[in-house]
Amino acid sequence: MASYIGKDPIIVAGAGPVGASAALYLAREGFDVVLLEKEKVLPEDLRASTFHPPTLDMLSSLGVTDRLIQQGLIVPKYQYRDRRTGEYAEFDLGHIKSETKHPYRLQVEQWRLNKIACEDLKNYPNAKVLMGHGVIRVQGQDDTGVELVVGTEDGEKVIRGTIVIGAEGANSMVRQTSGLTYGGFTYPEKFLVASTTYPLDRFFPGLAAVNYISDPDEWCVLLRCANLWRVLFPTTPGIPNETLISDDFIEDRMQHLAPKTGRYQIGHKTLYNVHQRVADTYRKGRILLAGDSAHINNPLGGMGMNGGLHDGFNLCEKLVSIRKGETDADVALDRYDRQRRLTATKFVQDQSIANKKLMEEKDPDAQKKRQADFVRQASDPELAKKFLLKTSMILTLRESYTIQ
Repeated sequence: MASYIGKDPIIVAGAGPVGASAALYLAREGFDVVLLEKEKVLPEDLRASTFHPPTLDMLSSLGVTDRLIQQGLIVPKYQYRDRRTGEYAEFDLGHIKSETKHPYRLQVEQWRLNKIACEDLKNYPNAKVLMGHGVIRVQGQDDTGVELVVGTEDGEKVIRGTIVIGAEGANSMVRQTSGLTYGGFTYPEKFLVASTTYPLDRFFPGLAAVNYISDPDEWCVLLRCANLWRVLFPTTPGIPNETLISDDFIEDRMQHLAPKTGRYQIGHKTLYNVHQRVADTYRKGRILLAGDSAHINNPLGGMGMNGGLHDGFNLCEKLVSIRKGETDADVALDRYDRQRRLTATKFVQDQSIANKKLMEEKDPDAQKKRQADFVRQASDPELAKKFLLKTSMILTLRESYTIQ
C-alpha cells in the first residue's frame, strides 16, 4: 500500500486556497510535493473572502489561521435584512462556541491564504512551487504515476507525479483533459462584485460586517473586510458585460443602495458567471479533483471555497493514511470521492440554490414571512445554534465523514 505513493512527487495543480493549503499539508507531512501555478505572480483578485469556523479550525493545524486573523476581520455576528423595512435578524455565532475553537466568521480575501501557504512552502526542501507552470493536458497515467504536459515561458514540459491533485478551478485542465464530466447548470444572470472604502454602516444603522439584504427589486450582499466593503449585486441577463462592469453602472447601483453626495471610489470590481456544477467523479485512478475543479456553486453563504478546503484536508488525511499502511489506497481514495462528492451534491448545492431563491424572492408576503422566520430563529438560542451549525458547515463536515 505504501508503494502506491511511489518515488515521484505528488503534483498539486493550482495555487489557489485549496491547492496551496493541500500542498502545505502534504509538505508538512513529509511528502515530496510540487505545486504548479499558471500565473507568474499570485493574483490579488476579488474572490472568496469568508472563512467559516470549521475551516479556521483546520487551517490552524497548518499554523495559518492566526496570520489570517491578523490580516482580516473577525465577524461574530451576521444579519439577514429587509431592505425596505430596515428590519433585521442577527445571528450570534457565540451560540456554537462549544462546537468549534473559532466561533466566528473571518472576513479576509482568499489571496492572503494563498500567499501565506506558498511562502511557508519555501521552508520545506521536499516542496517546490513552480510559478508560470499551467497544466495543458494530462498526457496519461499508468500503474506508477501520471504525466502532465505543462506550459511554461520556455515551452511545453512533461512533469510526472505519483498522484495529481487538480485544484485549478472551474476551468481545470486536469479535469477536462482527463475526460471527467462537470454536470449541472449556469444561471442566466451574472454577479457583480465591487469594493469601496466608503463606510456603508453610516447608511444602514446597526449594520453587521456580513449582511444578506433582501429586496423584491434588487437584493444584495454586503461584506466587510479589514479596510473595505464588498458589495455583491445580481445583474439582468442580456446587458453587455462592458456596461455591467463600467464605472457609471456600478455608481448607479451603489447610489441606489446607499445614496450619498459625490461619486463612490471603487477599488476592485469583478463580473462573473454563476454556476451550480459537480463532477461526476472526483477520482480517475491516480488523478483526484478538489475545490472548484470538482464542484462550483453560487457564492451565497460562502460555501464554495470552504467546501473546497474541506476537500483538500479530507484527501490529504487519506494520503497520509495510505502512506502509513493503515488503509488500502483504492478503498481510501474511493471513499474520498464518495464523502466529498455526495456532500457537495446533497448539501452544498441544495443549500446554495436555496440561499439564492430566498434572496431573490419577489412576493412581498413571502419575503415578510421569511424575514419573520429568521427573526424567530435568531432570537431563540436553541434554534439559533441549530441554524448556525448548518450554515457554518460544521454539521456538513461531520456528516461527510460518516459516508463509507
